[in-house]
Amino acid sequence: MTSYSQFLTDAQKDELRKIANQIVTPGKGILAADESTGSMDKKLKPIGLENVEENRRLYRQLLFTAGDEMSKYISGVIMFHETFYQKGDDGTPFVQILQKKGILPGIKVDKGVIPMAGTVGEGTTQGLDDLNSRCAQYKKDGAQFAKWRCVHKIGATTPSHMALVEIAEVLA
Repeated sequence: MTSYSQFLTDAQKDELRKIANQIVTPGKGILAADESTGSMDKKLKPIGLENVEENRRLYRQLLFTAGDEMSKYISGVIMFHETFYQKGDDGTPFVQILQKKGILPGIKVDKGVIPMAGTVGEGTTQGLDDLNSRCAQYKKDGAQFAKWRCVHKIGATTPSHMALVEIAEVLA
């Protein structure tokens, strides 16, 4: 099997450098607003709201339309797929709302953790199969950075050697 590496152009390197520098601006941080549909239930249920798309949209709109002061403290926002394509009440996409504040829109690109065969309760992250095409589309739609995660189960016998190798390969 032949594989070809595409090297970055100088313009792409400059763009990445600019994004990285903006993310690590002193005094600022990244807002993780990439809760899955299921995780949002933990935020909405205690305040008596049903976990439906409109309530999730309203919750995130509240975060993203907070005063312009937020841009003094937030350099980027990681969003879940659903959130990335949602809009404010006035029809403005959340991505554009953040961009207007000088905040980088980001996207969670992993597709969650699934059980890893041959282990006791350990998992591996899925989503590599179509990652390239999804990232290209997210970039086209305004994403400036992406989040990918892997999870180690820490215990007396974990992480196993198998899990360490698998996670290293997935992250590579």
